[in-house]
Amino acid sequence: MDTGTAYGLPAPTWKKELTEVGPGTPMGELLRRYWHPVGLAADAGSIPRKVRALGEDLVLFRDGLGRAGLVYPHCAHRGASLYYGKTEAQGIRCCYHGWLFDTEGHCLEQPCEAGGGPRRDKVRQPWYPVKERYGLVYAYMGPPEKKPLLPRYECLEVLAEGEFIDADDSSIGSGGAVIAPCNWLQHYENVVDPFHVPILHGSFSGAQFTSQMASMPQVQFSTTALGVKVTSQRMMEDGRIFHRVTEAAVPTLRVVPNPRVGTYGMVESIGWVLPIDDTSYRIYTAGRVTEKGGLTKFRSRFNGKSWAELTEEEHQRYPGDYETQVSQGPIAHHSEEHFATSDKGIALLRRFLEQQLKAVAAGADPAGTAFGEEAAYVRFEAGNFLI
Repeated sequence: MDTGTAYGLPAPTWKKELTEVGPGTPMGELLRRYWHPVGLAADAGSIPRKVRALGEDLVLFRDGLGRAGLVYPHCAHRGASLYYGKTEAQGIRCCYHGWLFDTEGHCLEQPCEAGGGPRRDKVRQPWYPVKERYGLVYAYMGPPEKKPLLPRYECLEVLAEGEFIDADDSSIGSGGAVIAPCNWLQHYENVVDPFHVPILHGSFSGAQFTSQMASMPQVQFSTTALGVKVTSQRMMEDGRIFHRVTEAAVPTLRVVPNPRVGTYGMVESIGWVLPIDDTSYRIYTAGRVTEKGGLTKFRSRFNGKSWAELTEEEHQRYPGDYETQVSQGPIAHHSEEHFATSDKGIALLRRFLEQQLKAVAAGADPAGTAFGEEAAYVRFEAGNFLI
């Protein structure tokens, strides 16, 4: 009798506590204790822009004084969307009855009311704090009394001569479209999975990276104060050792040195994996460059083509990170997984995240939330090195 067929397979399940990011969910509440990029600095402009982050729809804008604002889309008056509003010197004005709100939601004018609205100070449009750094707009969407400092990262603070920081919103590192139609964790876990590199990126899809990345590495996994570190070593033909360190750090940081190994040293960029909702994500990146748009050199190539240039058949013949992760489903079927020793990094990362969920549930501050300037200055070990 045949056994092991697909007949009667139980419905797959997933770790909801790790994947679901909406308000009130365990992971949603954990992620809301950190700052997340929600756009490029240029996205906050005089024309309101729709933003979706952590399962919430919001409106991003910049007032005439240059202040960025992020507000709940439905006007506190009658619910018309502020996406259709008009930005002015002091804030954003609703197109329906003209109520004006500043970047922190204070109602400044109610033009249809006598005297401009004598009770306007009793109304406040829901809003979130925003800060700008590294060419990105960051939002804090958590409890106000728990708001940490926005971190500074050494790899983006220490610049060599001729270097400057550039930002990118095209999801560098996803291996495909700007918005990936799958759960954020499927990509985040990929950061601590070095063994897929010589298989997927080295032989299966052709050599996407340099020869240094093609061989099977000797790997050590370890937990850090901020997440999980992967140390890979490969023997070079000249006898030297290619020493590569990659890190996944809270909240969603992919600290991945350039796989094309153009230079050696400290990691060049950081990517923030923004969960748009439970079944989609995008990546914002900031990094050291010497020319505008220099971060685009980090994008993967498939048989000499960009991902968007591939035909459907070529997507099959040259799959990359996007194809492997999206094909796991909108949310990966964790109940059907069979872990092996090479998956230690993923197991460590899930365990680390679970520990942070418990910390938040117990009323403690999760890892990486800093309330002093010294603690908010973050150093990573990530980079490409020759020994």
